[in-house]
Amino acid sequence: MRKDKEKTEQKKNLLEEKVIHIGRVTKVTKGGRHFRFSATVAVGNRKGLVGIGSGKSNEVPEAIKKALQAANKNVVKVSLIDNRTIPHEARCKVGRADILLKPAKEGRGIIAGGAARAVLELAGVRDVVAKSLGSNTQENVAKATLAGLVSQRTPEHIAELRGKKVEEL
Repeated sequence: MRKDKEKTEQKKNLLEEKVIHIGRVTKVTKGGRHFRFSATVAVGNRKGLVGIGSGKSNEVPEAIKKALQAANKNVVKVSLIDNRTIPHEARCKVGRADILLKPAKEGRGIIAGGAARAVLELAGVRDVVAKSLGSNTQENVAKATLAGLVSQRTPEHIAELRGKKVEEL
């Protein structure tokens, strides 16, 4: 039990964090308006691990802290080719946010904006083209980017699923 706790703490220490969005949420009650804050945070180690989380609270620092905890729980491994780009093209949709991810040649850089750029940088992708096609809601764009990265399959993985060698594909 303790070893698992130590491993997760070591993993948390290695992860970088980036605040994607902070929003003010208003609840109108009989007594007036009640303001709270929501935060969306991405974490990653720039070597294939990335996660997204969101949290709400009465104060901004507390919302960010909750979002960080949620992001650390949702860390996933991403498939990369040559530790720089994605294996193939992908198009993912979360809500009305629709994102297109394409692999790029070496040295091209991350051609993406806003939330998609933050998630791709923290995942360790160095050469990629991303285009947001639908809604630009930052939280949904970040989630769609993560879904696109998770859907990536390497040739080795596909060969393993089919029970063949990479050369046979």
